[in-house]
Amino acid sequence: MKTFIEKSKNIERRWYLVDAKGQTLGKVATIASDILRGKDKPTFSPHMDTGDFVIIINAAKVKVTGNKFEDKKYYSHSWYPGGLTTTTFKEMIEKKPEYVLVHAISGMLPKNRLQKEFLKKLKVYAGEKHNHEAQKPVEIKIENGRAIK
Repeated sequence: MKTFIEKSKNIERRWYLVDAKGQTLGKVATIASDILRGKDKPTFSPHMDTGDFVIIINAAKVKVTGNKFEDKKYYSHSWYPGGLTTTTFKEMIEKKPEYVLVHAISGMLPKNRLQKEFLKKLKVYAGEKHNHEAQKPVEIKIENGRAIK
């Protein structure tokens, strides 16, 4: 029996809406990365982009457990001597709340040519408003760490 491989022109892309308000950062990132890769579909292929689009709202209201709110750090380097800058989670969630989720999700995606394609399908917004009503996204509820469509 031959292995079935989905053709790229036959892939049906859907839009999903995830509300991150009060949810744990890691759970939201895990669910979003699985949908972006297409791991929730029966036609999943690791070498192809079979995933769907993900819209995440309320990124500024995501929570972390333990002392991560004060202790978690994001690093950036200018490639000059002494150019390392560190930013805590608390500062980053005030300045760029979208970056926190994009950084977490990109860390869960494969480090190859497909990573850019996956991240193009991710839309993150700090507040409630998004401009993708025309795509009619299906809302995903997160209960007990699981996605319910």
